[in-house]
Amino acid sequence: MKTLVVGASPNPVRYSNKAVRLLRKHNHEVVPLGIREGEIDSLQIIKGNPEISNIHTITMYIGPKRQTEYYTYLLGLKPQRIIFNPGTENAELINLAEKQGIETIQNCTLVMLNSDLY
Repeated sequence: MKTLVVGASPNPVRYSNKAVRLLRKHNHEVVPLGIREGEIDSLQIIKGNPEISNIHTITMYIGPKRQTEYYTYLLGLKPQRIIFNPGTENAELINLAEKQGIETIQNCTLVMLNSDLY
C-alpha cells in the first residue's frame, strides 16, 4: 500500500517524520511530500505536485489553510482514502473527497499503525 505523507518534515521530532519512519517500519511504501528539501531515513522529500501513481492513502500533516493549494493535485491522485491527522481536519476537502468516492478518516496515523487499524 503506497502512502503519500503531505507535510513531510526532515525534523525527527515532527509527527510527519515519525509517520514516514513508522510506515516504513510497517513495510508500507512511502512518498514524503514537503515544502522543504531534505530526507527521512534516506528517503528524499519531494516538493511541488509530482506525478505519482498508485497512491492508496494520503495522510495529511498540513493545516487546512495550506491544504487549499493542493486540492486539485491530491484529488487527482485518486487515492482510496485520506487520513486527516489531529489539527488537519478540513470539512471542505473532506466533502470534495467524499463526492469523488474517497474515504476520509479523522484519526492519527501513528495511533492507527500502532493499533493495527491502518
